[in-house]
Amino acid sequence: MLTKSLDAAELLAAAAQILDGPADEILTRFSAATAELIPHRAIAQLASQCAATPVTAVGEPALAKAITGADLAGLLGTVTAGQPWQGVVPIAGSIHPVLAIASDRAPRGSVAVFIRYDETPAAEAGLVQAMWDLFTTHMYRLTLEQEPSHLAQTRAVAQARNDVAAELGEAHAATLATLLGVLRNQRIDDTSARSMAVDLALNGLAELRNDSQRDRVLSGEEPVGKAFDRLADSLRALLRHGPVELELDAPGNDRLISAGVAHAGRVAVRSVVLAMLTQDPVRRIRVGWRWDGTELQSTVRDDGPGRLEDVLDLGQLAERLRLHEGDLDLDAVPGWGLTARITLKAHASPQPIQSDPLATLGTRELEVLERLAQGHRNRSIADDLHISESTVKFHVANILTKLAVTTRTQAAALYHATAV
Repeated sequence: MLTKSLDAAELLAAAAQILDGPADEILTRFSAATAELIPHRAIAQLASQCAATPVTAVGEPALAKAITGADLAGLLGTVTAGQPWQGVVPIAGSIHPVLAIASDRAPRGSVAVFIRYDETPAAEAGLVQAMWDLFTTHMYRLTLEQEPSHLAQTRAVAQARNDVAAELGEAHAATLATLLGVLRNQRIDDTSARSMAVDLALNGLAELRNDSQRDRVLSGEEPVGKAFDRLADSLRALLRHGPVELELDAPGNDRLISAGVAHAGRVAVRSVVLAMLTQDPVRRIRVGWRWDGTELQSTVRDDGPGRLEDVLDLGQLAERLRLHEGDLDLDAVPGWGLTARITLKAHASPQPIQSDPLATLGTRELEVLERLAQGHRNRSIADDLHISESTVKFHVANILTKLAVTTRTQAAALYHATAV
């Protein structure tokens, strides 16, 4: 067990002992080794490169068994690799103080989450970060030793399963949010509220059945205006009985769009709207679509507090979009609100090799990278661009992923070598 007075030799000896054991015991050994350094009730990991069992948790049995990938995916997409994050998040149905440590030593990253007893700052988080980077590298290399076709198949199955589970969860959340809006509305009497709640529940069940028969047919096409109308109808139902005003900006054309892209766009927008509704206060949400025949761009804006940490679950959506060659770009401006821009391509075809490695970055990401290359820290970049520091962290994580580098220094060097 590591103590708070450990030295480098003790750290290396502990890491070697953990790696020497069976692969399926690494997390258990890691938890035991850090029990005194960072007291915790349980520890969970999300290693998204592992398709069969991406989520593992050890510790108090009831708590460890209840932890799911949905609990951790938001942290994977939000916490910056190499920068341990402490806070409180919902896990296993309750709010817990946590220490989250992300690593980019695998292509799709990994995150270890310590579910702690209290919010006392963890002074030795940097040492634990170094160990987690080492374990992530080791576990990723173990996955590469599997037979390639089997690995690809299990990854595809796992991704499909995760997508379906996430979409069902979001659909259920939308129905529940609508029901709560009715039941909390003081202007509706009890009898009317019960009647409306029954109707909404029946409509929600019918919509789920329709989605399974209609939205999952990915080979068909429909006019983009009609596809947007279906999104508008679902959002109006979601917000009808609450205080939030919905503004809609329909597509400027009626070109045909594939059912698969339209479905993904509706799911993504609904995810963002549900996340925005968790903020207080939000009084207006504006949703727009633009479709040029090859790319669907969705924009969702609110007038909330403009703090990215208030919508941490959007990190899960960003990860899902990235796996399907989509993109989520967030701008949180304190006092002005949050803007989410979602990009989805018409088909997931192999991307041509870019002569300019920076060509994959969006405008805001280029602005962040330019200042990062000048040696600015996150707080300075946030002040300069008038966005929140958590938004900067989100952009930096996306920049490292898109440039296929692991550190800020490497990203800065690539910028200096490429930018004119």
